[in-house]
Amino acid sequence: MSTEMSTNPHPVTYFVTPQLTGRNRLTCFFRWLLIIPHALLVGGVSAIGVSSIGAVLNVVGGPNGNYYGFGGEGVLGLVAIVMAVISWFAIVFTGNQPKGLWDFINLYLRWKSKVIAYGALLRDEYPPFGDGDYPVQFGTAEFPTTRNRMTVAIRLIMIIPHAIVLFFLSIAWLVTAIIAWFAILFTGNFPESLYRFAVGYLRWSIRVESYLLLMHDEYPPFSLD
Repeated sequence: MSTEMSTNPHPVTYFVTPQLTGRNRLTCFFRWLLIIPHALLVGGVSAIGVSSIGAVLNVVGGPNGNYYGFGGEGVLGLVAIVMAVISWFAIVFTGNQPKGLWDFINLYLRWKSKVIAYGALLRDEYPPFGDGDYPVQFGTAEFPTTRNRMTVAIRLIMIIPHAIVLFFLSIAWLVTAIIAWFAILFTGNFPESLYRFAVGYLRWSIRVESYLLLMHDEYPPFSLD
């Protein structure tokens, strides 16, 4: 399995340094327990695009809204979504996004990029709290100085096709994650084909989340690559 990042024109890149053999069976067995502190702050592995849409609609609709999403955003994730809502108004009415809001969302996504790799059993090292070193490469383009007001205005509508696909992909990922969990426990190895699919699913998901959180205006590709 290659350890080189793919040259993709999309502004969001996501790559996990492969760890297929010699896995820590004990930490994998208790992974869902060990990840709880991080999950409370930045969320865990889910149908990320769908989950984010649910959180945004809950923020817009208020605590008494009738929409119930898939949750799992974490405290800082909800803060990032509130900042994205504020950014939405700023971009639509002024054409500019406050850089401080963009920087916070970027930090949140960088943190989450490590946590979801750990939660998906892709790495055994415990992720840092914040933006520390970790064998995960998550990259975004520079802060955008010009924005597309039209696509920002209808961002929730534009994301629906991805949300539908990610919902079904999340089900497939869950099945493969359970298989991989048993494979690690009994063999100490993560099957390479399942590993590739998991990384691709997370890459697709975090690209959609970054688009939804108004990090950039480039539409995410329908691709695991």
